[in-house]
Amino acid sequence: MPAKKIAVVIGSLRKASLNRKFAHEVMALAPESLRLEIVEIGELAIYNEDLEGNGVTPPQAWTQFRDRLKEFEGVLFFTPEYNRSTPAALKNALDVGSRPYGGSVWGGKPAGIISVTPGATGAFGANHHLRQSLVFLDMPVLQQPEAYLGGAAKLLDEHGKINNDSTRQFLKKFIDAYAAWVELTTKK
Repeated sequence: MPAKKIAVVIGSLRKASLNRKFAHEVMALAPESLRLEIVEIGELAIYNEDLEGNGVTPPQAWTQFRDRLKEFEGVLFFTPEYNRSTPAALKNALDVGSRPYGGSVWGGKPAGIISVTPGATGAFGANHHLRQSLVFLDMPVLQQPEAYLGGAAKLLDEHGKINNDSTRQFLKKFIDAYAAWVELTTKK
């Protein structure tokens, strides 16, 4: 059976972000049944309906993003927490991908969420706020295990690699559960 193609969307735009580092670590732990690829969101203009429709050609970055997302069978989100919610760039990517009305690229794609923060709460607020949006976008979201990585900077070594077995084992359990979720929810 061919591997399922999974988009990895990282809510932090920083090149050296903790979320990006953990995304790479989780990608390395993924089973062969998944083929994970990062889809960048930093070049997307803020969604404004005036920029498309009524004969207006949408920004090229929007079109490329939407076309690219159509290639994937699922989406794995990594999000930090900004003010108890997701970063604006991540919310904007959801909005761009959900338009034009009736043409959402998100619908039916199984989703997983890993929230990562140097703080103590594991970005709990962002994780659950993102879940709300994904439910509306008709994305079946993996319920268990939940993945909140608090104190995340202490879980990586100086090279950005996981520095302890318990975190590695937890993330392996998560990505394996997500792979099973993808298989279950994408069966035809």
